[in-house]
Amino acid sequence: MPKASESHPSVVPGPVDTVRSALLAAGLPDTVQVFGAGVPTAAAAAEQLGCDVAAIANSLVFEHDGGPLLILASGAARVDTALVAAQLGSGKVRRASPEFVFEHTGQEVGGVAPVGHPRPIRTILDESLEAHPVLWAGGGDHSSMFSISYRDLARITDARPLRVR
Repeated sequence: MPKASESHPSVVPGPVDTVRSALLAAGLPDTVQVFGAGVPTAAAAAEQLGCDVAAIANSLVFEHDGGPLLILASGAARVDTALVAAQLGSGKVRRASPEFVFEHTGQEVGGVAPVGHPRPIRTILDESLEAHPVLWAGGGDHSSMFSISYRDLARITDARPLRVR
């Protein structure tokens, strides 16, 4: 008779489950919502959620000093990489390749969440997001989002607030 571990291979949680676990581990409720239609852009998410596109916290991965830099930017913002680099005081900030993003987050471009990564990622939080009482962030894939406050988002990502545009 096979042992339990032999008859039931271990199941690796998907990115949405990993995000849910990260929220719960941080003492937050699981507010992940999964939509039938994809929400791979801030505009698509805002339309589906019925909120201002500026209240969408895009998770954008860049390369900085050889490692990943996660910038949580308002859906209404275009990140000024030169401004961010100047404020960080070193190196260039460049948009990462989809492979680099997946390697460091375990999530695909268009569905990256601010949490649920294999290892912590240095994170910047767009100061303009503080104007919104409720933010929406990617839930780990192209069809999910979760709601969170600016303060909680800063706390669970250990993000540095910064002007990004």
